[in-house]
Amino acid sequence: MRGLARASQYLLRGMLSGGALACAGFLLAVLVSLAAPLPDRGLTAPASAVMAAPAALPDVPEPATQPVAETESTPGPAASAVHQPVNQTVAIPVQIPAPTHIPARPQLAFADWATRMSRVTNIPQRALEAYANAHAVLAATHPNCRITWVTLAAIAAVESKHGGFEGRTLLPDGRPSTPIIGIALNGAPGVKAVADTDNGLLDGDKVWDHAVGPFQFIPSTWAKWRADGNQDGITDPQNIDDASLAAAQYLCAENRNLSSGDGWLRAILSYNDSLDYAQEVYGVAQGYARSARGVT
Repeated sequence: MRGLARASQYLLRGMLSGGALACAGFLLAVLVSLAAPLPDRGLTAPASAVMAAPAALPDVPEPATQPVAETESTPGPAASAVHQPVNQTVAIPVQIPAPTHIPARPQLAFADWATRMSRVTNIPQRALEAYANAHAVLAATHPNCRITWVTLAAIAAVESKHGGFEGRTLLPDGRPSTPIIGIALNGAPGVKAVADTDNGLLDGDKVWDHAVGPFQFIPSTWAKWRADGNQDGITDPQNIDDASLAAAQYLCAENRNLSSGDGWLRAILSYNDSLDYAQEVYGVAQGYARSARGVT
């Protein structure tokens, strides 16, 4: 994806109860009945759609690890940022406390691998460390899901350019240089009304919710799926380690198996109920997988 600026081309992730596979040709009928809160970018829900399941993604090498010694980082200042939401002219000031102590992050075990993989994929090394960590955690805790880092990388590329939306960069602690916050879900034309659910804690708005962070979680979804990917005792949707692990766990819910085309499509459409979105994520993931071949 070309980042949040293209959010208006995608459809609101409603609360999806599931899809139904048509036997002929592995067709997936996307239902629009509501169940659990999903990641959300803020546009109105689509009508039901049918799409042929894609081929399974190419196999990718397992992220290689190396031993990591315990380290500490010096405390940083609290994050204070003004973000210009998409399609709006009024900036939203957001104050989100930064951790005062960061233990040895488990994704640092993938630093060497991420350095090599970054050269062939053009994905930031810091982002790759987070995707690899989530890949490894899900391989250990949900081995039947078979989610890989390329799917997570493709979603983050589409959602926020790996946390680099509108010129941002990922800091060493895994947070974007300024918080990533989507449009207000205020019922404007083409936008679903989602009243505030977090008292403005994550998005700075006490009236309406906004999708937040590199993986664009709405606050109510984050409350359900939040994760601590870097083991610092904080769950932060702006942190790419936490958001990657939360997204992986969400995609693997309901015993999904992402190793097949239809299982992968089920998962992606649960994340964003849009065929255009699924096709774009698939194309990006396929490109990453092909680039990664031969890199160990």
